[in-house]
This record gives sequence, C-alpha cells and structure tokens, in this order.
Amino acid sequence: MSLLSDLINLNLTDTTEKIIAEYVWIGGSGLDLRSKARTLPGPVTDPAKLPKWNYDGSSTNQAPGDNSEVIIYPQAVFKDPFRRGNNILVMCDAYTPAGEPIPTNKRFNAAKIFSNPDVVAEEPWYGIEQEYTLLQKDIHWPLGWPVGGFPGPQGPYYCGTGADKAFGRDIVDSHYKACLYAGINISGINGEVMPGQWEYQVGPAVGIASGDQLWMSRYILERITEIAGVVVTFDPKPIQGDWNGAGAHTNYSTKSMRNDGGIDVIKKAIDKLSLRHKEHIAAYGEGNERRLTGRHETADINTFSWGVANRGASVRVGRDTEKAGKGYFEDRRPASNMDPYVVTSMIAETTILWKP
Repeated sequence: MSLLSDLINLNLTDTTEKIIAEYVWIGGSGLDLRSKARTLPGPVTDPAKLPKWNYDGSSTNQAPGDNSEVIIYPQAVFKDPFRRGNNILVMCDAYTPAGEPIPTNKRFNAAKIFSNPDVVAEEPWYGIEQEYTLLQKDIHWPLGWPVGGFPGPQGPYYCGTGADKAFGRDIVDSHYKACLYAGINISGINGEVMPGQWEYQVGPAVGIASGDQLWMSRYILERITEIAGVVVTFDPKPIQGDWNGAGAHTNYSTKSMRNDGGIDVIKKAIDKLSLRHKEHIAAYGEGNERRLTGRHETADINTFSWGVANRGASVRVGRDTEKAGKGYFEDRRPASNMDPYVVTSMIAETTILWKP
C-alpha cells in the first residue's frame, strides 16, 4: 500500500510537461457529478484554451442510445488537490453536437442573465452556505449515530467539539484545505445542529463564478468522502422527526445595496422576491417541503416572510446591515440540493431585471 501511495503522489513535473485535466460535469439527475480525465501537452489556466470533449449521454440519462454523444465545453479551471502539480479540474457544461444546451444544462441560461449589462453593472455578490450530511456507507445512516438508533437530542452538536459530538471532522477539514488549494473562495466551515451534519460557505463570488465554485466544491467533497469510505448526501431532510434539515442559505448583495442608502434597495428587492415566492420555491430544490415546515429554523414553505436577525423567516436581514443602512441579505429558502446556477441567476433576475 505504501508503494501505491507513492505512485498516487508522483510529481509529474520532474519528468514531463504533460498534465492531467479532470473534466467535471453534471449528470442527468441534475445533482450527480460525473468526471473523466485526459492528458494535455502542457499547463493550462484559461478554459478557452482547453479542447471541448464528449461523453456517452445514454449512460447518464441525458441522451438516447442511438444518438448518445453529448459535448462538454470547459468553463472554469481549478487546481487539482488530488493529483496536484500542474494538473487541473475543469468545470464543464453540456451541449448537443449541434451546439444547443441540453435540458440539464442550467449554466447556459444563468450565464445569459449574468452577462446582461444591467446585472453586470450591479456586480452581484453571493455567499452560499452549503449544508450536507455524512452517512455510514453500508447502512446510509448518519455518521456517528448508533446503528438503527438515535443519538441524544440536538443541542450540543452545533459547532461542537469532542468524540461524542463531532463526527467526520477529518473529512471536513480535508475538504476545507482542498477547496482553498483548488482556488475556490471557501470562507469557513462549522458543525451543524444535527450530529453528522456540517456546513461550509463559498463566497463572496461574483455572478456565474458562484455556481462554478459551489459545483466544484461539491465534486471535491464527493471525492474526499469516496476516499474516506463515507457517503455524502445533500438531501434537505435526511432524517425525519425532530432533527434539523439541510439548506443552502444564499447571501446576496448588489453594488447599490452595498452603497450608502442600500437598505432601501434591499427592501425593494425583498418586496420583489415576495411577489415571486412560488416561482422561487419551485426552483429551490427537490424535497424542500420536508424541510420548510416553519420549525427547526425555517419559514413555512407556503408563506413569504422577512425580518431582521430572524432565522425563522424566508429572508433574513442581518443586524449589521440594518445598523449600517447598507449591506446584504440572506435568502434562507434554498435547499441543500439546489442548483446554484438556477438559484443565483434567479435571485439576480428577480431583483435586478424583473419589472412587477
């Protein structure tokens, strides 16, 4: 095994200019991440200089068997924390051979919204709080929980320390460092309210980069849990009953919100969000109705509400923002399994482009 470890950690730059590029894309469920690698003649940092590639869409539920080729376009490049050296991870989106985005390509429409001059002028910033749950591989039961049983009630686990309160910290810390190595703007981590549940934050990131970074951070997490022999789930309510669900609270601001008097812009944006509550909820993740019950620090799924420092509201404005009269707000409705391309672009479209 030590020889295997040595081989995995071989530094290619000692012997060759060639690099390995791991192309990553989103599969047919809209949440499954797929990837495959290819050798390139030398280091690349600009996605425009990478070749397009293809895959068998019939094996990912994205194309029929008699016309199965799906083309992937490189969109964002990250350093590879697994192979290291000059090797890279490449976030891609998917198209038909004719150049049309396939139905599961949510990045294409998001990029159109983020390239709108009115949106560009507002420089939308996002910070996404990605919650997730670690499961024991063979029984799909949360890490650290007794098999077929339950731990003590919630209370000591949030930001907790100790072998009876924090389960999987080595995975969480490995992921934190790997994301920083990759060039993802991960800004923190913490243990969550339910034992075996954790959170990391990606941002601030501008526009489409927020979706690229969050998707790649999920890919890196999947790879690390694969190594650790643990399963990660982004299900918004993995355990029914008196346990917190998992969300992806999305913090948002525009240039106008960050400038003096921005609180008025924030209030107008929240008014717009209230008018499109149903449309946003429909796009904010599968199974979210199991989480947004009005309990466990959530608002009821059917009712829009907002408040200052209120974690039981649909949208929360921070005390600092209220005090400064400018800043950002937090949309608490998105589920942990939401598509960040959809959520970030929809918030920008509703608050900047939509005219009620």
